[in-house]
Amino acid sequence: MAFTAENLAADDRFFAAILQCADQMLAIYRESPRIASIFAAQQRWLMAHAGFALHYGHPDGGKSGLYSGRFIDFAVKNDIASRNTAAAFMQEMLAYRFLRPVPGPDKRTRYLEPTEIAEQHFTRWLVTHMMILDSLDGGERADKITADPSAMMAAIQPLIAKAIIGSEAVRNPGPTFNLFNWANSGGLVMDYLISRLPEFPRTADRVVLGTLSLRELREQFMISNTHLKRLLTQASTMESVGWTAPSRKGDFWLSGHFIREYWNYQAAKFAIVDAAAEAVLGPAVRDEPQARRVI
Repeated sequence: MAFTAENLAADDRFFAAILQCADQMLAIYRESPRIASIFAAQQRWLMAHAGFALHYGHPDGGKSGLYSGRFIDFAVKNDIASRNTAAAFMQEMLAYRFLRPVPGPDKRTRYLEPTEIAEQHFTRWLVTHMMILDSLDGGERADKITADPSAMMAAIQPLIAKAIIGSEAVRNPGPTFNLFNWANSGGLVMDYLISRLPEFPRTADRVVLGTLSLRELREQFMISNTHLKRLLTQASTMESVGWTAPSRKGDFWLSGHFIREYWNYQAAKFAIVDAAAEAVLGPAVRDEPQARRVI
């Protein structure tokens, strides 16, 4: 039986999985900042999932096929983006060679498909999540996907996309998470901050990370000084982040409620990924002793 969001949110072992996921997303960014920028803000991430799902065959679509008009209508209908934003995203993906034109059944319509580099990175995202789930219960999801990645991606990703797009817990996990995840590069900054957590006692009001270099953040994630300071100031006003001394001096900390927002978001997302995997791959073959091991 697939993990539920409630299972994962209550499982102390999932904290290590959260840190591993944050590290993996940062590793993808460092290897390819342009492709990883798609994951750096929620709106772009949702649009990318929508595009792949339409290409492979969205469960409610009746047929596979991606073209600009269909994508834009889908983004607007599902409250992902405005028509102008969705159209600009498609043009950007074409300019970056993450999409390319292909022949389609209707010669009057310009059909598109993800390029190999886009598919490889999205498959890596999928395999990373499966590996983390496998680490929790000893399953073999990742091995099954890597045995035939193209077919598995085509079968599993549309199920994930549909559930994510329809999930309030994923799309709106809390005010501080939303603040970071809707800002340009904010999702990457948030992943970085979470990856610095040494531990998280559930009753903690805050967890101290140590010193934080704003210059390092700016350079690493190509975010302007003004934008970064505004983001951290807003989060500080919400009492979600802060410094142990006035005027941004001392060690940096994250609040317990911010960490729990991130934890609950990851729990909801991983439960969706696991449910899609189970629907395609069947129930995970679990190693019970490993399932009880604290990671």
